[in-house]
Amino acid sequence: MIALTRLLCLLGIVAASAAQGVTTTLEGRLEFPDKSPFNITTRITLNNAEYATYSRSDGSFVIYNVPPGVHQLDIHSVTYHFGQVKVQLLEDSMDAPKCLEYAYPGAGKTAIKYPLVLTPHATYDYFEPAKGFSIFSMLKNPMVLMMLVSAGLMFGMPKLMEGLDPEEKEQMRKQMQAQSNPTEMLSQMFNMGGDSSSTDPAKSRRERRRAKKD
Repeated sequence: MIALTRLLCLLGIVAASAAQGVTTTLEGRLEFPDKSPFNITTRITLNNAEYATYSRSDGSFVIYNVPPGVHQLDIHSVTYHFGQVKVQLLEDSMDAPKCLEYAYPGAGKTAIKYPLVLTPHATYDYFEPAKGFSIFSMLKNPMVLMMLVSAGLMFGMPKLMEGLDPEEKEQMRKQMQAQSNPTEMLSQMFNMGGDSSSTDPAKSRRERRRAKKD
Protein backbone atom coordinates (compact mmCIF):
# COMPACT_ATOMS: atom_id res chain seq x y z
CA MET A 1 0.00 0.00 0.00
CA ILE A 2 2.82 2.37 0.89
CA ALA A 3 4.63 1.46 -2.32
CA LEU A 4 1.50 2.21 -4.36
CA THR A 5 1.10 5.59 -2.70
CA ARG A 6 4.71 6.47 -3.42
CA LEU A 7 4.25 5.43 -7.03
CA LEU A 8 1.18 7.66 -7.45
CA CYS A 9 2.96 10.61 -5.89
CA LEU A 10 5.92 10.10 -8.20
CA LEU A 11 3.64 9.96 -11.24
CA GLY A 12 1.90 13.16 -10.09
CA ILE A 13 5.20 14.97 -9.73
CA VAL A 14 6.34 13.81 -13.17
CA ALA A 15 3.03 14.90 -14.74
CA ALA A 16 3.19 18.32 -13.06
CA SER A 17 6.77 18.87 -14.16
CA ALA A 18 5.85 17.80 -17.68
CA ALA A 19 2.92 20.20 -17.74
CA GLN A 20 5.12 23.06 -16.51
CA GLY A 21 7.76 22.22 -19.09
CA VAL A 22 5.49 22.85 -22.12
CA THR A 23 6.89 26.29 -22.82
CA THR A 24 9.05 27.80 -25.51
CA THR A 25 11.18 30.82 -26.24
CA LEU A 26 10.05 33.47 -28.70
CA GLU A 27 12.80 35.10 -30.70
CA GLY A 28 12.79 38.00 -33.10
CA ARG A 29 14.61 41.03 -34.43
CA LEU A 30 13.78 44.66 -35.05
CA GLU A 31 15.26 46.40 -38.05
CA PHE A 32 14.86 49.56 -40.07
CA PRO A 33 13.25 49.46 -43.53
CA ASP A 34 16.73 49.56 -45.09
CA LYS A 35 17.57 46.27 -43.29
CA SER A 36 19.95 47.94 -40.84
CA PRO A 37 19.68 46.87 -37.17
CA PHE A 38 17.22 48.75 -35.02
CA ASN A 39 19.80 49.93 -32.48
CA ILE A 40 17.33 51.80 -30.24
CA THR A 41 16.58 49.97 -27.01
CA THR A 42 12.85 49.31 -27.12
CA ARG A 43 10.44 47.62 -24.70
CA ILE A 44 8.59 44.59 -26.07
CA THR A 45 5.62 43.04 -24.27
CA LEU A 46 3.50 39.94 -24.63
CA ASN A 47 -0.17 39.83 -23.58
CA ASN A 48 -0.28 43.39 -22.25
CA ALA A 49 2.98 43.18 -20.27
CA GLU A 50 2.38 39.66 -18.90
CA TYR A 51 5.81 38.99 -20.39
CA ALA A 52 8.24 41.80 -21.11
CA THR A 53 11.74 42.25 -22.46
CA TYR A 54 13.96 44.82 -24.19
CA SER A 55 15.64 44.70 -27.56
CA ARG A 56 19.43 44.50 -27.75
CA SER A 57 21.75 46.87 -29.59
CA ASP A 58 21.53 44.68 -32.71
CA GLY A 59 17.69 44.74 -32.59
CA SER A 60 17.25 41.13 -31.42
CA PHE A 61 14.98 40.16 -28.53
CA VAL A 62 14.01 36.99 -26.64
CA ILE A 63 10.97 36.17 -24.49
CA TYR A 64 11.36 33.08 -22.30
CA ASN A 65 8.91 30.52 -20.92
CA VAL A 66 5.96 31.28 -23.19
CA PRO A 67 3.18 28.67 -22.82
CA PRO A 68 0.86 27.39 -25.59
CA GLY A 69 -1.96 29.62 -26.75
CA VAL A 70 -2.57 32.79 -28.74
CA HIS A 71 -0.40 35.69 -27.62
CA GLN A 72 -0.32 39.38 -28.53
CA LEU A 73 3.09 40.95 -29.07
CA ASP A 74 3.55 44.76 -28.98
CA ILE A 75 6.61 46.93 -29.62
CA HIS A 76 6.55 50.13 -27.56
CA SER A 77 8.52 52.81 -29.39
CA VAL A 78 8.00 56.55 -28.84
CA THR A 79 9.34 57.42 -32.30
CA TYR A 80 8.44 54.56 -34.65
CA HIS A 81 5.18 52.71 -35.18
CA PHE A 82 5.39 48.92 -35.31
CA GLY A 83 2.52 46.62 -36.14
CA GLN A 84 0.85 44.34 -33.61
CA VAL A 85 1.66 40.63 -33.91
CA LYS A 86 -0.54 37.67 -32.92
CA VAL A 87 1.47 34.52 -32.15
CA GLN A 88 -0.24 31.11 -32.01
CA LEU A 89 1.60 28.34 -30.16
CA LEU A 90 0.34 24.75 -30.33
CA GLU A 91 1.56 22.07 -27.95
CA ASP A 92 2.52 19.72 -30.78
CA SER A 93 4.40 22.45 -32.70
CA MET A 94 5.88 24.83 -30.14
CA ASP A 95 8.96 25.44 -32.27
CA ALA A 96 6.93 26.55 -35.31
CA PRO A 97 4.47 29.22 -34.17
CA LYS A 98 2.03 30.84 -36.59
CA CYS A 99 2.41 34.64 -36.67
CA LEU A 100 0.04 37.29 -38.04
CA GLU A 101 0.86 41.01 -38.20
CA TYR A 102 -1.64 43.88 -38.13
CA ALA A 103 0.18 46.95 -39.44
CA TYR A 104 -2.37 49.45 -38.08
CA PRO A 105 -5.47 49.23 -35.86
CA GLY A 106 -8.23 47.89 -38.09
CA ALA A 107 -5.82 46.83 -40.87
CA GLY A 108 -5.93 43.42 -42.48
CA LYS A 109 -3.77 40.58 -41.18
CA THR A 110 -0.53 39.54 -42.87
CA ALA A 111 1.18 36.22 -42.28
CA ILE A 112 4.86 36.62 -41.38
CA LYS A 113 7.66 34.11 -40.89
CA TYR A 114 9.28 32.98 -37.69
CA PRO A 115 11.74 33.98 -36.21
CA LEU A 116 10.10 37.39 -36.26
CA VAL A 117 11.64 40.22 -38.28
CA LEU A 118 9.71 43.42 -37.63
CA THR A 119 10.18 46.83 -39.26
CA PRO A 120 8.46 50.15 -38.43
CA HIS A 121 5.62 51.22 -40.69
CA ALA A 122 5.62 54.94 -39.82
CA THR A 123 7.02 57.57 -37.49
CA TYR A 124 5.14 59.60 -34.92
CA ASP A 125 4.83 63.38 -35.39
CA TYR A 126 4.18 65.17 -32.12
CA PHE A 127 4.40 68.72 -33.51
CA GLU A 128 2.56 70.35 -36.38
CA PRO A 129 5.00 71.70 -39.00
CA ALA A 130 5.13 75.47 -39.30
CA LYS A 131 3.20 76.88 -42.23
CA GLY A 132 5.10 78.90 -44.79
CA PHE A 133 4.21 82.32 -46.13
CA SER A 134 1.14 82.40 -48.35
CA ILE A 135 -0.54 85.38 -50.00
CA PHE A 136 -3.90 83.63 -49.78
CA SER A 137 -3.66 83.39 -45.99
CA MET A 138 -3.14 87.17 -45.86
CA LEU A 139 -6.28 87.74 -47.92
CA LYS A 140 -8.28 85.89 -45.26
CA ASN A 141 -7.35 88.57 -42.71
CA PRO A 142 -10.23 91.11 -42.28
CA MET A 143 -7.78 93.97 -41.65
CA VAL A 144 -6.01 93.30 -44.94
CA LEU A 145 -9.34 93.26 -46.78
CA MET A 146 -10.33 96.59 -45.23
CA MET A 147 -7.00 98.12 -46.28
CA LEU A 148 -7.43 96.87 -49.85
CA VAL A 149 -10.98 98.27 -50.06
CA SER A 150 -9.82 101.62 -48.67
CA ALA A 151 -6.95 101.78 -51.17
CA GLY A 152 -9.35 100.95 -54.01
CA LEU A 153 -11.71 103.73 -52.97
CA MET A 154 -8.81 106.17 -52.64
CA PHE A 155 -7.69 105.58 -56.22
CA GLY A 156 -11.18 105.07 -57.65
CA MET A 157 -13.03 108.05 -56.18
CA PRO A 158 -11.24 110.70 -58.33
CA LYS A 159 -12.25 108.75 -61.44
CA LEU A 160 -15.85 108.61 -60.26
CA MET A 161 -15.97 112.33 -59.40
CA GLU A 162 -14.75 113.44 -62.84
CA GLY A 163 -18.23 112.96 -64.32
CA LEU A 164 -20.11 114.79 -61.51
CA ASP A 165 -21.43 118.35 -61.51
CA PRO A 166 -19.72 120.96 -59.29
CA GLU A 167 -22.71 120.98 -56.92
CA GLU A 168 -22.64 117.20 -56.60
CA LYS A 169 -18.90 117.28 -56.02
CA GLU A 170 -19.33 119.83 -53.26
CA GLN A 171 -22.08 117.78 -51.65
CA MET A 172 -20.00 114.62 -51.81
CA ARG A 173 -17.01 116.47 -50.35
CA LYS A 174 -19.13 117.61 -47.39
CA GLN A 175 -20.42 114.09 -46.85
CA MET A 176 -16.91 112.69 -46.86
CA GLN A 177 -15.79 115.31 -44.37
CA ALA A 178 -18.72 114.50 -42.14
CA GLN A 179 -17.96 110.78 -42.34
CA SER A 180 -14.34 111.41 -41.41
CA ASN A 181 -15.54 113.15 -38.22
CA PRO A 182 -18.15 110.97 -36.45
CA THR A 183 -18.98 113.75 -33.92
CA GLU A 184 -19.82 116.22 -36.66
CA MET A 185 -21.88 113.63 -38.53
CA LEU A 186 -23.97 112.88 -35.43
CA SER A 187 -24.49 116.56 -34.70
CA GLN A 188 -25.72 117.15 -38.24
CA MET A 189 -28.14 114.26 -37.93
CA PHE A 190 -29.59 115.63 -34.67
CA ASN A 191 -29.82 119.16 -36.11
CA MET A 192 -31.68 117.92 -39.13
CA GLY A 193 -34.10 116.08 -36.87
CA GLY A 194 -34.59 119.16 -34.70
CA ASP A 195 -35.20 121.46 -37.67
CA SER A 196 -37.79 119.15 -39.17
CA SER A 197 -39.62 118.81 -35.86
CA SER A 198 -39.67 122.59 -35.13
CA THR A 199 -40.88 123.72 -38.54
CA ASP A 200 -44.40 125.19 -38.52
CA PRO A 201 -46.51 123.88 -41.46
CA ALA A 202 -48.79 126.90 -41.44
CA LYS A 203 -45.87 129.31 -41.56
CA SER A 204 -44.30 127.46 -44.44
CA ARG A 205 -47.57 127.61 -46.39
CA ARG A 206 -47.78 131.39 -45.84
CA GLU A 207 -44.24 131.84 -47.08
CA ARG A 208 -45.02 129.85 -50.22
CA ARG A 209 -48.10 132.02 -50.87
CA ARG A 210 -46.06 135.25 -50.50
CA ALA A 211 -43.53 133.91 -52.91
CA LYS A 212 -46.28 133.22 -55.47
CA LYS A 213 -47.71 136.72 -55.11
CA ASP A 214 -44.30 138.31 -55.56
